[in-house]
Amino acid sequence: MEKLNELSKVFTAKDSSTVILRPVQKQDASQIIEAVASIIKEGASIQKERPRTLEEEQTFIQEMLRDENMYIVVELNGVVKGIARVIRGELEMKRHTGLFRTWLHEDAQGKGIGRQIMDYTLQWCKRARLHKLCLTVFASNEVAKHLYEKAGFVVEGIQKEQVIINSHYDDEIFMAYFFRNRKDEKTQ
Repeated sequence: MEKLNELSKVFTAKDSSTVILRPVQKQDASQIIEAVASIIKEGASIQKERPRTLEEEQTFIQEMLRDENMYIVVELNGVVKGIARVIRGELEMKRHTGLFRTWLHEDAQGKGIGRQIMDYTLQWCKRARLHKLCLTVFASNEVAKHLYEKAGFVVEGIQKEQVIINSHYDDEIFMAYFFRNRKDEKTQ
């Protein structure tokens, strides 16, 4: 049986670019930091105010792998242009849940990569036997919200005017995907 942190996926994006979704490696840290810095500079919707230092990112990668969480990079034509991760609940009473986070550099957006990340993530969560996957999305990020709804996520709550992005208040929407008792699930 393939280990959870060894799953990779290669596909062709809508613009014919080659994309690889693969488990993060320690040597990816500098490219991750560079992409995050670029996203923050653009003022995009990312829940970070600064990229991690090289040492912080390398330590985070080691912790994610050690704890058997999902942490993948989105490699677009050989360069890291995004990430996705699932952090399992740390307490035993929450070990059946995961918190999903993802971001894509603007070079990787609009190419169908988000759908592939979502498919990869849901398959990983099934293999990890998670019951519930949680995420938050800003209300103004309609593309991401639509992607999550299409994948089967439901809104669990909304925190009104929770963040300020580009000098405007925005709501933070809490969404969840439940893996058990799904009538629309295909047997695999």
